[in-house]
Amino acid sequence: MSTSERPTSHKVVVIGGGYAGTLAANHLRTRADVDITLVNPRPEFVERLRLHQFVAETGEATVDYGTLLGEGIRLIVDSATRIDTAARAVRLASGPALDYDYVIYAVGSTSAIPSSVPGAAEFAFDIAELEPAQRLRARLGNVPFDAPITVVGGGLTGIETAAELAEQGRTVTLVCGRTLAPSLSASARRSVATWLSRHGVAVLEAEVVTEVRPDAVVLADAAARASALTIWAAGFGVPELAAASGLRTDELGRLLTDETLTSVDDRRIIAAGDAAAPSGRPLRMSCQAAQPLGAQAAGTVLSRIAGTEPAVIDQAFTGSCVSLGRRAGIRQLSRKDDTAVNLYIAGRMAAAIKEATCKLGVSRIRREARRPGSSSWLKGGPRPDQPASAP
Repeated sequence: MSTSERPTSHKVVVIGGGYAGTLAANHLRTRADVDITLVNPRPEFVERLRLHQFVAETGEATVDYGTLLGEGIRLIVDSATRIDTAARAVRLASGPALDYDYVIYAVGSTSAIPSSVPGAAEFAFDIAELEPAQRLRARLGNVPFDAPITVVGGGLTGIETAAELAEQGRTVTLVCGRTLAPSLSASARRSVATWLSRHGVAVLEAEVVTEVRPDAVVLADAAARASALTIWAAGFGVPELAAASGLRTDELGRLLTDETLTSVDDRRIIAAGDAAAPSGRPLRMSCQAAQPLGAQAAGTVLSRIAGTEPAVIDQAFTGSCVSLGRRAGIRQLSRKDDTAVNLYIAGRMAAAIKEATCKLGVSRIRREARRPGSSSWLKGGPRPDQPASAP
């Protein structure tokens, strides 16, 4: 029987075409009787791991979905505004609705510029998504090369952004708000601090930005520092789609699920990626977590279709990578529970590992498109002390 003649009886709508959603859509193709629709607000896949490169014009960050999605997956470029669980329909911003049997909720994460910091929303630029990164790239092109730039946030995104600009000779201040690179081991943090210092980055580790002005930032001690461009890289948020749909979320807005990634409110909604909160204990927001979660979310849907019991999530971390410009980096190793150990790789070797990691994120999606069900990941065993399954 040809593909065109094959009956389709199970409609699955995947909301979000990032690392989790795109891989999940491809994984669903292990069954021939699944009608797969991917809803994404952009016509291209965004490599979020490369947005700091995109801003600094040292690399690009988009990939054509035509090279990533398996045959038969329908891509709709639109935004979901509500999941109507009673009608089993995903409402779209353009007006129409998509009927579903199951939804994979993979909306990802967004920036988190706090409204409590005066001027931050008006004058700071974020780097969490493509459109803000495009605005930041355009603004950076108009900032004099020797003008002071402030990056707010001492996590990996802030470090990578500051390093990318400093390597080009820009004058950069990194305001951490607390510890520099808190997810790294103490020795790896020292290595990052050394690289930043050698490249002229002023690291204000314990300082906090309390106000953003068009040409300055104000710190907690009321001291104002000149800043021709302020980049906000302190934390992430998530879209409000789950809450707007009447589904229970955690305090950040991530969809609350059981350990099979099934919503605690509706067994036909399964979450993956940054916007999932299994048992109220989400995994670290990262590509490393998102892709296995995407495959496992698809697995839960396929189990529901088959009438079998879905498996609980089973995955482990190996550590993290941070680039320091184009020629150096840090590869931090960790225990399976994502706790950093006192072992890391630095320099050019780490930069090569980071580049390979970025390429691997895309190549995994392409492999899943070619061979649905081929995804593999490091297992860590079921997580302990889990509450009861979703209804």
